[in-house]
Amino acid sequence: MQSHYTRLTDDQWKVIKQFINWQRNRELDLRNVFDAILYITRTGVQWRNLPFPNFPDWQAVYYYFDKWKKNGVIEKINLSLNFLERLQNDRQATPSLGLADSQSIKLAPMICSHRGIDGNKKVNGRKRHVLVDVRGRIYQVHVHAANFHDSPQGVNLLDEKAPYSERLETIIADKTYRGTFAKAVKQIGIEFEVPNREKSTKGFVIEAKRWVVERTFA
Repeated sequence: MQSHYTRLTDDQWKVIKQFINWQRNRELDLRNVFDAILYITRTGVQWRNLPFPNFPDWQAVYYYFDKWKKNGVIEKINLSLNFLERLQNDRQATPSLGLADSQSIKLAPMICSHRGIDGNKKVNGRKRHVLVDVRGRIYQVHVHAANFHDSPQGVNLLDEKAPYSERLETIIADKTYRGTFAKAVKQIGIEFEVPNREKSTKGFVIEAKRWVVERTFA
């Protein structure tokens, strides 16, 4: 994990640019645009506070981010890098085990859309669900107001037609995903498991394998 923001290396850009129309003549350097998007995701800065002239105008950067998000470019890049990283670590390209979990996040006071209070965590904001493999690489994300329950909302993580699903055999999640989510998982031919915890244990206990998704959130 990076401790601070760094720009793309030549090798990294060589992989990413295969997914975008970078050869067309344009005023903006798409590599600089992609660097700006990574800067925002790494630092959490607001779009309007994107440092200029280090990066292009924030509106231009957001235009490409919105475009690449809607046409699936960012998702394709993410999946391809996940597959490549797995192959480099002597694993098959697609995972057989998935790990699901959610995290409630506070929102800034001025943000009103898709906002709610998680009564359990006492968080006023949104909840994000992720589906990762055993290395913590993200394959699916779903975000919603924090007052909705995990199980029915977690169904949005499931996509049996997605390229990564061809080998998926089991999904592990905590007990809040029982019910609607568990039934939906089984309906598409995948096993659902909840980690067992010894009754004698007290306090915080690291659960086998599921700690990986907690690391992804961190």
